[in-house]
Amino acid sequence: MSGSEKNPFQHLVEPLDPNQPGQQFFNLSKLGDARYERLPFSIRVLLESAVRNCDGFLVKPSDVENILNWKQTQTQTVEVPFRPARVILQDFTGVPAVVDFAAMRDAVKELGGDPEKINPVCPADLVIDHSIQVDFNRKSDSLQRNQELEFERNRERFQFLKWGSRAFRNMRIIPPGSGIVHQVNLEYLARVVFQQDGFFYPDSLVGTDSHTTMIDGLGVLGWGVGGIEAEAVMLGQPISMVLPEVVGYKLRGLPDKLITSTDIVLTVTKHLRQVGVVGKFVEFFGPGVARLSIADRATIANMCPEYGATAAFFPVDAVSIQYLEQTGRDPEKLVYITAYLKAVGMFRDYTDTCQDPDYTQVVELDLGAVVPCCSGPKRPQDRVPVSDMKKDFESCLGAKQGFKGFQVAAEHHAAAVPFHFGGAEYTLGHGSVVIAAITSCTNTSNPSVMLGAGLLAKKAVQCGLSVKPYIKTSLSPGSGVVTYYLKESGVMDYLSQLGFEVVGYGCMTCIGNSGPLPEPVVEAITQGDLVAAGVLSGNRNFEGRVHPNTRANYLASPPLVIAYALAGTVRIDFEREPLAVTPEGREIYLRDIWPTREEIQAVERTFVIPSMFKEVYQKIEKVNESWNSLVAPADTLYSWDPKSTYIKSPPFFDSLSMELQPPRSILNAHVLLNLGDSVTTDHISPAGNIARNSAAARYLTSRGLSPREYNSYGSRRGNDAVMARGTFANIRLFNKFLNKQAPQTLHLPSGETMDVFDAAERYQQSGFPLLILAGKEYGSGSSRDWAAKGPFLLGIKAVIAESYERIHRSNLVGMGVIPLEYLPGDTAESLGLTGRERYTILIPEKLTPRMVLQVQLDDGKTFQVRMRFDTDVELTYFHNGGILNYMIRKMSLG
Repeated sequence: MSGSEKNPFQHLVEPLDPNQPGQQFFNLSKLGDARYERLPFSIRVLLESAVRNCDGFLVKPSDVENILNWKQTQTQTVEVPFRPARVILQDFTGVPAVVDFAAMRDAVKELGGDPEKINPVCPADLVIDHSIQVDFNRKSDSLQRNQELEFERNRERFQFLKWGSRAFRNMRIIPPGSGIVHQVNLEYLARVVFQQDGFFYPDSLVGTDSHTTMIDGLGVLGWGVGGIEAEAVMLGQPISMVLPEVVGYKLRGLPDKLITSTDIVLTVTKHLRQVGVVGKFVEFFGPGVARLSIADRATIANMCPEYGATAAFFPVDAVSIQYLEQTGRDPEKLVYITAYLKAVGMFRDYTDTCQDPDYTQVVELDLGAVVPCCSGPKRPQDRVPVSDMKKDFESCLGAKQGFKGFQVAAEHHAAAVPFHFGGAEYTLGHGSVVIAAITSCTNTSNPSVMLGAGLLAKKAVQCGLSVKPYIKTSLSPGSGVVTYYLKESGVMDYLSQLGFEVVGYGCMTCIGNSGPLPEPVVEAITQGDLVAAGVLSGNRNFEGRVHPNTRANYLASPPLVIAYALAGTVRIDFEREPLAVTPEGREIYLRDIWPTREEIQAVERTFVIPSMFKEVYQKIEKVNESWNSLVAPADTLYSWDPKSTYIKSPPFFDSLSMELQPPRSILNAHVLLNLGDSVTTDHISPAGNIARNSAAARYLTSRGLSPREYNSYGSRRGNDAVMARGTFANIRLFNKFLNKQAPQTLHLPSGETMDVFDAAERYQQSGFPLLILAGKEYGSGSSRDWAAKGPFLLGIKAVIAESYERIHRSNLVGMGVIPLEYLPGDTAESLGLTGRERYTILIPEKLTPRMVLQVQLDDGKTFQVRMRFDTDVELTYFHNGGILNYMIRKMSLG
């Protein structure tokens, strides 16, 4: 929506170019308000959206005043609406969104409304990038074979998405094989400035992937939301958000010539975790920013969820415009992008301190202090300098089971298990690398680290080094452009010789699509109960995510991924120990083959050129022949196939009526799971392989499928029967009821240990409501809507936690599950809760945001919790039984 007669700020409208009066914009500089020039640049984007969309109903003049008054209101829990310019989805989260849209059409029709009204009004792009797996590697035809398998496994899902692209207006789908959603967004989809309906305005977005924040590196304000929230935005609802605090992150100094952008981002991640930026914007400024490429900035912005912020914003500057030119954007558009941003005071010169706005807090990083590092073995914020890796891993081996511990007895630290592979004998021990993957958008968008990896590979091969054949090596570029410049620069052959063949274009190892390990390797790991390692250039390394057999997983830059693959172990000190010894007795150290920043930049200047981007992206929507040949219906309503194990009409809207039910207290609830800190969405709703002994596997077997046809949980997110059974099915889930890692729980009335789904089903059959007890940062990790939908289907009415990850809390709200928070200083331990009690939570009919509720236990104890419905809009969703129910009622009445 743009300006209208109702808009009280219509007087700000003027043409950007007097010679083109039809192309207008809201000139915020004409507000004549000194507060505007002191606002952080990210807040200016929120303000522009509020001014342009001010209709007195969804967006009020008071909202504009609150944003202008950000300096005073930022710490006062002031709610403001935000209408992003567009929405972006990937297929793991996009399929359930389209399933919900299809089911909502059915529900609207059932209530007597027009199903055509369920249609995106906000532009949406869906990139199919999460379905491909690393089944084949180390062969020149690996890419083709993996893509063929991707279509074989996912044909039904792809046909459904093709139906959606025809049935819904304003939705564009980028076919599989095109690249990772965030890199396609960066290189192709991003407008930076929108030109639509006769108006210029800033590009902004929300996405159904937590790493949507990567686009902030290009000066486009965006962040991840749950799929449920994104659907409401697509249907025209503004996002209701608490006006955020903005942490100014000042970069100064020059990075060492051997430092990569990955080293910088892992350092920033640990630093901002320590600062505490959950729920806040981070905005980068200072002279150090000007020295970072857009790819470097995008890498830092991509990791925003790992340090907990909502957004990590780099305002547009001259380097941003140069990047748009490099990636083949239309030169005419670059002129109006620059002119518009300068006219509204959103164009940045990082060396001009007079432009520095006010921030809630300022923290600094000297880029010269950054050292090479990795993160792990179980969390992205646990940074480890490369010089300490060997010592750190060995201390983790013996440490108590936890984020930095595996609790291996000291006498077993030197365990060595021999095995045969490919006609030769090898040995595995603790720390042996069995997966080495250059994967994910975090790094594969960045030519400097990709070319750095290629140059390191070239020098390694020339020195006679090789990677042991049992290590599962892979390269999954973020877009076809990466392969293009790796080939043109002559380094692709060397990567291939070390086993780093292109295996697909998509989010693969990082999401858990790492494919199987060789059977002899799995047998050796199992026999020795080994802590085997994966090293990947991704952004997530939570337990059980990358592969069930790699208990230690480290995030590293692409060159370091190759270095650890060459070493074959993470138990190496690169400074003191050689990677290999040549037949002539020469010791080859990592420093001998590590490329300098100057070497990398020289190759990048020569080979990363605009024509590559134009050639790749001109044909992106038509290049996949398998996609082009898919036949799909174009009917308004979807014809559900009752035999399908991929696409199923969800039960969320069964028995939905137009009448609202008053909120009900939760009476005598059982605790389904008693969990600790940092329970991730991977623990709640895993995306990877479906274990053969799981409830989901039993369901699929009953439908006539064999284990090779199970595919992954991520690919089956369009089927609620699979996903409900996959809820809390992560093998690394630690449940205090059992005091061990297992996807199981204790059914309290009977005392039986059983799969979580089976226990929940038995509770539901007996009519018992359920709760979850959890510690800090409940729901951290990916923005996974099934991590809220699954618990809802299990009968979980509320979660009581010490704190929540932002997106997951909003997803729980969206499904009508009540997020409750202990009061400051309280924990399950301090209150003496075992989880075996029965819980009654009294919910009054009149609710207010963040109100305190009373919890009564069957043993007579009571305590208080805060209801984390943070805004009036969230309470409206709750009264409707969730955000989708609200939208259906609204569309049916409209």
